[in-house]
Amino acid sequence: MTQVQQLAAFAAGCRDELPAHVAEDVTNRIIDTVGNMLAGRAEATDRSDSGLAVQRVVQEWGGRPQAAVVGDAQRLPAVSAALVNGAFAHALDFDDTHLPSVLHPSASVVPAALAAAESVRARGTDVVAAVAAGIEVCNRLGMASYLPSLRNSLFFEKGFHATSICGTIGAAVAAGMLYGLDADGLASAIGVAASMGAGILEANRTGGTVKKIHCGWAAHGGIAAAALAREGVTGPPTVLEGRFGFFAAYLDGQYDSPAMLDDLGTRWELLRTVYKPYPSNHFTHPGIDCALALRAGGLDPADITEIELGVAGPTLRTIGEPRAAKVRPASAYHAKFSGPFTIATALLGGGGLGVYLDDFVPGAETDPDRLALANRVTCVDDPRASEIFPNAFAAVLTVRTRGGAVLSHRVDSSRGGPEHPLTLADHRLKFRLNAGRALPEERVTQLEEAATALAGGEPVDRLLALTLP
Repeated sequence: MTQVQQLAAFAAGCRDELPAHVAEDVTNRIIDTVGNMLAGRAEATDRSDSGLAVQRVVQEWGGRPQAAVVGDAQRLPAVSAALVNGAFAHALDFDDTHLPSVLHPSASVVPAALAAAESVRARGTDVVAAVAAGIEVCNRLGMASYLPSLRNSLFFEKGFHATSICGTIGAAVAAGMLYGLDADGLASAIGVAASMGAGILEANRTGGTVKKIHCGWAAHGGIAAAALAREGVTGPPTVLEGRFGFFAAYLDGQYDSPAMLDDLGTRWELLRTVYKPYPSNHFTHPGIDCALALRAGGLDPADITEIELGVAGPTLRTIGEPRAAKVRPASAYHAKFSGPFTIATALLGGGGLGVYLDDFVPGAETDPDRLALANRVTCVDDPRASEIFPNAFAAVLTVRTRGGAVLSHRVDSSRGGPEHPLTLADHRLKFRLNAGRALPEERVTQLEEAATALAGGEPVDRLLALTLP
């Protein structure tokens, strides 16, 4: 069997047997993603918002109404609904992260699965199986790209956004399962999707809002690939390992086949996908933890003269460089990718979960107190954090005060990470805070109950109907 055939056979088998603990985990990911979608939509208050721009574009495209847009009475073709919902799922940078590949799988796979499921009136149990298979395939492709010699994903080394590239394939698997494709059909869906995935990461460094729509485009591409495979379009059997295949094109032929294929169905990479407690780039989280800890210990930001943030070397390109753009972000969204600004935010602001969406509202990036404090932050490579990365996100924060004191705090696994996972109570609090930005409290409770019931066969259309304000 070729590599794509092995992945497809695994996915098809998820229909027949899915471990209970995996189904429970998937249910939590759907809840988290729906909450992120609702919050993303609620925060889209300006016409220039990327998610609203996407929605206007797909409205012009038109087409048969098949699936719901979360938080909106409008219905769109499944491929368009997935594009809009995926854009909102990733818009706030609040979606989950697989380690060590540093992928955000749910924001692509879940919107695709929900849209495809609604268009064919699939049962909740089918959706759970499809999301499990889609995220697992996405994460396995991410694992193939992780090179221990680099201590990083080769996608990231080359400037590719692995989330949108691998997410397109994961979304195709999920949609293909809901469309009833067998193993051969799923292999073709993957083969077609491999020609559709794309994304580069420069917006993280220097500006631009296109990254916000990467997961939506991946969900869109995944549904399109699955629909084309359903109608007979085929993909190459060696689409992954071939001379001109996925790994040759994206990774120069350097990849880890055992990490991708070994123990499929028994070793679940899905379960290594961690949740974000803060709505910012995940590389900023350990620094936020350190700042919150020093603040809780009584540190007065007014006394600070210098701050040094030590993080893993590979993350500096995202959250520390170029320095001018990080100490004075171009927008509230770009502030989420700034080590200096998020440190200042944790020391001065914080709400909900410690640092929350209210800390990144439009205009927050011009707050003079935060800008002044951010300018005192120097980001450096910390050897211990680099050694741990990317199996966990670590940091050390060292502060000098006007009185000459030196205060320091270190975390080896950020809150929500492998060594410090969110509790179920934390997870549900995040969902309620997010969904509550768009819905009344009673509706939030009903939505949570409906999502929890998916694994028991709860209809998907009822879940999506409950997202309407």
